[in-house]
Parts: sequence; structure tokens; C-alpha cells
Amino acid sequence: MKGRGIGFGKAILFNEHFVVYGIPSIVSAIGNYTVAHVEPNDTPGINLIDNRKATPHYKEDKYEHQQDSLKRILTHMDINTQKQGITITLEGNLYAASGIGASAASCVAIARALSEYYSLNLNDDEINDIAYEGEKGYHGSPSGVDNTASTFGGLIWFQKADTNTIERIAIPNPIEIVIGNTGKVANTKAVVAGVKERKEQNPEKYQEIFNRAENITYLAKQALEESDHKEVGKLMKANKLCNLSCYRFCGSMNT
Repeated sequence: MKGRGIGFGKAILFNEHFVVYGIPSIVSAIGNYTVAHVEPNDTPGINLIDNRKATPHYKEDKYEHQQDSLKRILTHMDINTQKQGITITLEGNLYAASGIGASAASCVAIARALSEYYSLNLNDDEINDIAYEGEKGYHGSPSGVDNTASTFGGLIWFQKADTNTIERIAIPNPIEIVIGNTGKVANTKAVVAGVKERKEQNPEKYQEIFNRAENITYLAKQALEESDHKEVGKLMKANKLCNLSCYRFCGSMNT
């Protein structure tokens, strides 16, 4: 008896940190993915083998987050490994690095593999909910955008609310993007907490920035649908300035 599952990496094109506060975001899954395998183990508990290629120190720095995430996934799925242990092996061609959705991809892959191993027959919406719980181990208070892209794939309009808005963005042709790796490992929990603290200290200023970022994202959606890539690029720069003005006003971002 074995289980296998995959989760895609992602690239957030608009509003990475603002999305937590209900500002719409545009996110795209990418072709690279993480694969999780689940097999029986004679020793009770979980034996996690992480064979992913990674940024130096990424796995070490994220180890406690990973363990917390795994516990949350198992609890949410009501899985008890004390009688019959399991081995979970992570691999695939998605590089484990900050900003690429590596944690979400692993959560989705693990949820799918566990669903197959235990014959739970979970659908994508259920897998997405489980992965969101797992993401709390890495992010504290995640928006849900990463696990959504990792679960469903494609180009997505995402807006966090009591019931999240998740819409496909249809584009005539695929778009190639270049993603660089700085080699730095970000503490996402700390970044999210820092934004929250500064927003509470300067609510009016933040609202101005949020409004600007939201307007930019609506324009970007239209430009993407019309394949106006030059306009998309301009709007990405404007969106980046929203982030920079936020941190210049409220303090530096520690990543």
C-alpha cells in the first residue's frame, strides 16, 4: 500500500503580503512541483525524508515549521500513526526556496499522498483546506493564496474573505517568466507579523497603499486577459512601488 501526491510551485504576480488583508492578488502556478510518497513503516509515528534540492540552510531553518505543519495536517485529517507508522518522502523538481511556494507545494503533495494511502478519496477543495492548515505551521496566519495555486494550478485571481474568491484568469497564450533565487531564506512568519504591527500603527497610511494596490491589480487582470504584456510589466513595477512605499514609511522589512 502506497500513496503519491503532487503540489505545484507558485509565483505571486501582484500583492504578496497585502493579500492577507483582503486585497485581491494575482498568482500563477508554475510547472515545477513537489512530489510526496507515503509508505508503511514498522516504527510508530512518522519518518520524514526530505530529498528536495534546496537553498543552503532552507531545510534547517524551516525544520520546526515543517514539523508543526505536518502535525497540523495529520490532526486536520484525523490520522493516527501510533499503531501503524508511515514514511513520507519529499522529492520533485521544485527547488525548496523562499518565495516559490515550496511550503505550500509540500503541504498539498503530502495531503494528496495521505488521501491516496488511506483511501480517503478527497477532492481538490478538501485538499486545499488541508494544505491551508499545514501552511499555518510555516506562515502563522496565511492568506491561502499559495496553497490555492499549488492545488488548482493555472493563473488565479484570489481574494481572501470569509469565503475566498477564487477565479481563473483566462489568457490566450502561456507567458514565460524568469524567477531568480537570492539564496536568502525568509522567515515568513516574522514578515507577516511585522506588516500586521505596522498596519495597526498606521491604519490610514496603509489604507491608502492598499487602495492603490487594489486598483493596480484590477488593471493588471485586464492587461493579462488582453495579452498586453508591456502594460503588465508597468503595473508590476507600480505594484512593487506600493510595497516599497509601505516599508519606507513604516520601517524596513527584515527578510
